[in-house]
Amino acid sequence: MRPQPDHHHEIETLAAFDQVVAGGPLTGYRVQSVDLTDRTEALLATDATDAVFLGCPMSEEAEAKVRADGALVFPPVPNLPFNPYRGLLYTPDSLFEGLTDGGYEATPDALAYAWFQQTKADGDIFASMLRSVHDDAISDSLDEHVLGSPVVGVMGGHAMARGTDAYAGAARLGRSLARAGLTVATGGGPGAMEAANLGAYAAPLADGMLDEALLILGKAPSFTPSVTDWAAAAFAVRSRWPAGGDSVGIPTWFYGHEPPNAFASHIAKYFANATREDGLLARSTAGVVFLPGAAGTVQEIFDNATPNYYESRGEPTPMVLVDRSHWTERLPAWPLLQALAEERPMEHRIALVDSVAEAPAALERLRSTAILRT
Repeated sequence: MRPQPDHHHEIETLAAFDQVVAGGPLTGYRVQSVDLTDRTEALLATDATDAVFLGCPMSEEAEAKVRADGALVFPPVPNLPFNPYRGLLYTPDSLFEGLTDGGYEATPDALAYAWFQQTKADGDIFASMLRSVHDDAISDSLDEHVLGSPVVGVMGGHAMARGTDAYAGAARLGRSLARAGLTVATGGGPGAMEAANLGAYAAPLADGMLDEALLILGKAPSFTPSVTDWAAAAFAVRSRWPAGGDSVGIPTWFYGHEPPNAFASHIAKYFANATREDGLLARSTAGVVFLPGAAGTVQEIFDNATPNYYESRGEPTPMVLVDRSHWTERLPAWPLLQALAEERPMEHRIALVDSVAEAPAALERLRSTAILRT
């Protein structure tokens, strides 16, 4: 019986390719976005029956041979500002490459957004297929990255400015969650999202680092009017303290006018916002903290509440809403959430707290309740 494809049969780096061919054939493997132009001899000498090569440059001779073996070869797509077959998540360095020399407009992130703007409404099936292939590859990489990790989502608005008490509070929240052993995941953009990723970045460093970083970032409080200046301040912090902690950012080119932040060590950027939003919440297995926000955050609250209500993903996951006046008076999502949760298992998985400093303890209490009930 032929082997069934799974993550153990995926090859995403040249080192992994070398290791596999040194030990046996490529039968059934999926080789994803690996440059094989210097591996012609290995490909000629290796059985590639039922293998799949996704966007792997290789010599004509090697390509003819693996096709003759019965492999499927999806060649690289030329003249694209992104790789639809990429096998790994983005990093800040990969998305902001060229920032120093040409400004944000010259970076891969900005060029991918420009391509999206040009193609999203033209009805071209090829362009829409490329976006779908890319987003599926990103989801696959994201699943591999967070597998087995307790992921906590931190949601909040993009308008929260650097230099404010709210931004500093969100950063300390991210630091506390990361220090508690959780993987912080955000929407990957500016504002509250950046602050939480910054806090996770600061987690393994001395406490004073975060205070100094907040001062540096406060000199460029917003990504408007200059994304270049805003991003450069973040990279100045990363350069001064290079040994930051890990976290995940999950942004979208659908809102491409909002750049990704540079403090998430791993970035899963999508073209389809619906895929991105559902994926972020679905992977927040340790719960979600909702900071004050507007329409987008309200949507995320009820996107998360719906599977908790129906238990369509299993046991409900914790939900902590921060800022009582915001969620009961300005945007009264809490009373509706309470009404939905009444007399259902999710009733014991929701909490409303007055301040961001209370959120980690509330999340831990809800997580402990979930463990006891299971």
